[in-house]
Amino acid sequence: MTEPGTDVIQGTLDMLILKTLSLEPMHGFGVAQRIEQVSRGVFKVNPGSLLTAFQRLERDGFLESEWRQTPNARRAKYYSLTRKGRKQLEVETADWTRRVSAISRLLRTEG
Repeated sequence: MTEPGTDVIQGTLDMLILKTLSLEPMHGFGVAQRIEQVSRGVFKVNPGSLLTAFQRLERDGFLESEWRQTPNARRAKYYSLTRKGRKQLEVETADWTRRVSAISRLLRTEG
């Protein structure tokens, strides 16, 4: 059984990947680590879900990739945001903000 609150909310993984890669190009393991670190362990990314998301984002033109050496001399696929990916991040961030505001209003409603 998984710990409560550790799965990334469905539909947000792409946005979290795009945001993470907006800072700098990274390999998949680095993206997963950054998401877990910045969320203070609230979100843990399943490697299979991450790989599928990278493939989809690259196919949609939001990411590009290249093989590079990691600091510990291993080969890894590094992903970076494209211009189209930056625009998509803006769209998804605005949509997320709108949804969070709506949920907040609903939770404040006394019933």
